[in-house]
Amino acid sequence: MRRPLLLTAFLVFVLIACSTSTGQVTPTPTAPLLSSGLLPDGADQFRTDFSRHSVPFAEIRSGGPPKDGIPAIDNPRFVSVTAANEWLRPREPVIALVLGNDARAYPIQILMWHEIVNDTVNEIPVTVTFCPLCNTAIVFERRLDSQILDFGTTGLLRYSNLVMYDRQTESWWQQATGEAIVGELTGHRLAFIPAAIVAWETFAAGYPDGRVLSRETGYIRDYGRNPYLGYDNIDRSPFLYDGPPTPDALPAMARVLTVDHNGEAVAYPYDTLAAMQIIHDEVGGLPIVVVWRAGTASALDSAQIADGRDVGMATAYQRVVNGQTVQFTIADDHLIDSETGTRWDLFGRAIAGPLAGATLIPVPAIDHFWFSWAAFRPDTRIYR
Repeated sequence: MRRPLLLTAFLVFVLIACSTSTGQVTPTPTAPLLSSGLLPDGADQFRTDFSRHSVPFAEIRSGGPPKDGIPAIDNPRFVSVTAANEWLRPREPVIALVLGNDARAYPIQILMWHEIVNDTVNEIPVTVTFCPLCNTAIVFERRLDSQILDFGTTGLLRYSNLVMYDRQTESWWQQATGEAIVGELTGHRLAFIPAAIVAWETFAAGYPDGRVLSRETGYIRDYGRNPYLGYDNIDRSPFLYDGPPTPDALPAMARVLTVDHNGEAVAYPYDTLAAMQIIHDEVGGLPIVVVWRAGTASALDSAQIADGRDVGMATAYQRVVNGQTVQFTIADDHLIDSETGTRWDLFGRAIAGPLAGATLIPVPAIDHFWFSWAAFRPDTRIYR
């Protein structure tokens, strides 16, 4: 019953997103391909080698906005935690990215309207991405071999998932997999960089000297509002999804944290995580620990992101310390390893005990709706 409301909200979002589109059209692809009608709508906006692609063009569809109609942030500005406290509420979700001593938070209230931030963190060129229709916040290194790429939005979707493009070759990239699927770079993959969706208060407490993406983006947007009201209702169907049937092991809109390592993919349902809070597992031969805690709002529930229901947050780390595989318990929002009694915070830092100063190695672990992940990895093991 909520689909008409969501559709209306989405159309409004499209109109706003397109309101600052440049309107520029780049040279068309090869004329025979364009005239064949086989290319997706909007393909004539790109200088892309359409003779190279790894997926059928029929799987790619328009999401509404044109190329760059949802504008990426290319010159991000940052503010202090103290300054961001004036407009971020405690349970609001942010993407936490920590590289070395450089800790940054990218509020979902901003990514909701831009989907891509091209940045450099601790001298590493990165692209921070968020696909609202799949609830996927993924960070990639945007250095490919010796070339540094920067990314924009195509306005296209595949299996409801964001299709990005790089501005150097205008190849198209699938956000969920980090793979180039159309154009000169077809078959190449971007490297995943571990990041997590956490509550603002969690980031602020853990990294009081961290930096926060500013709302001074150069664009006028209603930051803080959710244009996808009620989208993550567990009983609804995915929007603009026409991919393979979703395995019925979980509801299509179930939240899962996914880990893919050495050819094995595992999904950890949020319901299971909330019940257990801590899970020890092995994925592709790698011992990991997955930790859940309450206190993070859903970005896709209420009209205002900060008012979303509590869905919690989840992170994953390798559980090999000094060559030894360890077990953890959780107490007072900290981890305690059973081997040494060291106390670790939820960012994987040893804060007290024999291993104080050590850091757990984070695992690329990504939030998805089940339908989105299963479309790309139907062979996934579901942790029960």
